Amino acid sequence: MNRRILIALLAVGSFICPAVAQKVAIKTNLLYDATSTMNLGFEFGLSPKWTLDVSGNYNPWTFSKNKKWQHWLVQPEARYWFCNKMMGSFIGFHALGGSHNIGNVDLDFKFLGTDFSKLKDYRYEGWFVGAGVAYGYTWALSKHWNFEAELGVGYVYSKSDKYECPQCGEKLENDKAHHYVGPTKAALNLVYVF
Repeated sequence: MNRRILIALLAVGSFICPAVAQKVAIKTNLLYDATSTMNLGFEFGLSPKWTLDVSGNYNPWTFSKNKKWQHWLVQPEARYWFCNKMMGSFIGFHALGGSHNIGNVDLDFKFLGTDFSKLKDYRYEGWFVGAGVAYGYTWALSKHWNFEAELGVGYVYSKSDKYECPQCGEKLENDKAHHYVGPTKAALNLVYVF
């Protein structure tokens, strides 16, 4: 029994050691911070030109007058760097998924077939998945600190329940599907590189 445990620990250690030797970064998206959304991202070097960026976002808050933009979101992204990894220009291929509970938010505009003004009078609760492509650029601020800007577009499929009003009311629609094409990623990241 002890021999099996030792072999298992050696096998796990052989995978961990090379990963630690690669470049790793931790980051926060200042745009999400500005909307009171807690977020944290990690980026791992995979090869000289490729990295894997994984970010998670969470907003559990209900604001005054029952305004809410509650959600959680996970967004992994494979990045190809045109020069050195974690420096200069990159193109990213991302997926995303999560859930939302949004209502009583006054956004009076339409964008690519999506009417955001309905968020004032109804509450939507559901889930979403999607994928997209992004372009970004990273500037070195010091030996360990970087600043990164990124913008992505793609497709999102969601299903939501629609409720009569933002605070209360009966369910008006059950699992209604929605298709969205447009911006799927926006980031101004403050990055610490190990």
